[in-house]
Amino acid sequence: MREHCMSQIPRFRRGFRFQWEPAQDCYVLLYPEGMVKLNGSAGAILNEVDGRQDVDAIVASLQQQFPEAGDLGPDVRAFLEDAEQQHWIDLS
Repeated sequence: MREHCMSQIPRFRRGFRFQWEPAQDCYVLLYPEGMVKLNGSAGAILNEVDGRQDVDAIVASLQQQFPEAGDLGPDVRAFLEDAEQQHWIDLS
């Protein structure tokens, strides 16, 4: 992820809704044209996107939740950059 993005705040783009879907037994991202079924890691990361926390705070929160996972920073940042390229989120 670009260095300057780490302090940016991710927000879901207008029209996108993140939620737990019991029927799918996973988190999903809903948008007018359809739905994205998320794997566990993607769901955990996007569950931290609240429009207030910056990328570094999200990484810190996930590190606390999953201390056995090692350094999550590079993977979280790469996922958020990909989510931005997919137009799921905006980084501002």
